[in-house]
Amino acid sequence: MATKEANHKDMFPWLHARMEESISSSSSCWSGSPRASGYRASLYVAGAMGALVAAWVTRAFGRRPTMVAGGAASLAGSILSAAGSTVWTLLLGRVLLGFGVGFANQAIPLYLSEMPPPDSRGAINNVFQLSYDIGLFLADLIIFGVERPRESWGWRISLGMAAAPSLFLTLGALFIPETANSIIQRDIDFHRAVKTLQTTRGTPDILAELNDIMAAGDAQVTTNQSFYRITRYEYRPQLVMAIAIPFFQQVIGFKLVAFYIPILIRNIGFGKNSFLMSAFVIGLTSTTSTMVLMAVIDRIGRRAMFTFGGIQMLVSLVTIGRVMMTQLSDDNVISRGYACFALFLVCVYLMGFGWSWGPLGWSVPSEIFPLEIRSAGQSIVVAVWFLFAFVIAETFPTLLCRLKATNFFISGGWLAMVIVFIHLFLPETGGIAMERMDRVWKEHWFWKKTAAVEATQDDCFDDIT
Repeated sequence: MATKEANHKDMFPWLHARMEESISSSSSCWSGSPRASGYRASLYVAGAMGALVAAWVTRAFGRRPTMVAGGAASLAGSILSAAGSTVWTLLLGRVLLGFGVGFANQAIPLYLSEMPPPDSRGAINNVFQLSYDIGLFLADLIIFGVERPRESWGWRISLGMAAAPSLFLTLGALFIPETANSIIQRDIDFHRAVKTLQTTRGTPDILAELNDIMAAGDAQVTTNQSFYRITRYEYRPQLVMAIAIPFFQQVIGFKLVAFYIPILIRNIGFGKNSFLMSAFVIGLTSTTSTMVLMAVIDRIGRRAMFTFGGIQMLVSLVTIGRVMMTQLSDDNVISRGYACFALFLVCVYLMGFGWSWGPLGWSVPSEIFPLEIRSAGQSIVVAVWFLFAFVIAETFPTLLCRLKATNFFISGGWLAMVIVFIHLFLPETGGIAMERMDRVWKEHWFWKKTAAVEATQDDCFDDIT
């Protein structure tokens, strides 16, 4: 909301005046203000802190209560933001929203990874990204609708509408079962865990999976210990992925491509409707590609989709950069033919992102951690995501102003590095039970060395004792 021009007069008059002045001279060079930066930062910082706190909540109370708490915090934040009359109430509402999102992003991927059987985990887990795509599209439509009347209270509707999904999450989480993994980890009710597994697997023959979960539950540790334990050599692969994957998800150009979509659509001839058409382009391509991924991910595998989508994104990103560098003027004017061609390439990029790094950037990290460090590991993933989302949000205007189309080639360089990284260091995780996931790391050409180092350390410790 801090970047929506129609809301600045009422919410942030200082920012509105700054943007108006900047837009009159160069539509891609504005730096905002410290107060606007602080408002944006509050969401990211609260989200990261919420994710770290959620590690303790999911470990101590389970996945369901964490989702309920996240929904309740978001609900309170949206109501406070919509009703706020001062900067401080808006800021408090923003913090509560961020805290709730941090809780939800930590607990929901874990729940969606633990609940389904291994052979359908990929499809079900990526419902998280599909819901995000649909929600983002609906949010854009709401913002477009409240901007049309140009009423000063339109931004209150935009912020208040966040209460709807928050309420749905809060109430919905009350009526779903807890995962068997969480039940056994907390030593709550063995028979309840058995019933949950039999119901979700559709068969009474769940002994092998139950034994795996119980063996993992025997290694349970406290939350503080799990944050310390994840730094041990045996968990080094998971820790690297917990940091690398959310970082890569932020630097491979999605925000850059999304910024230029309204410019291209405006040059094609849609004028004032460019924002609405941009929402349709992003929403349609993202939703469609994520649904395609859900249909094929458990047959094709995670690594293949990462690689295929990454190459598709790289080719389209570099080509877009070439078109923008040679055809786009300083006033963001481009011929209609080149605008159509660039928009086609944008759709190719968005499709690639939608069936690779968009959803897999969330689902793969949530399924790689053993039970004893799972809550802490997912919290690190979410906290890193919020951290670099904040860095990108703060540096993006400056980079865009100074480097312009060169940013496409920089993002392309990151993509090339990412493709190589995934090919070399990420083993296939599809179709493997989560409590047996440690085997894929021990058999990997590179990460098995960390297991050997850990075994050596354990032997030395045994000799000493």
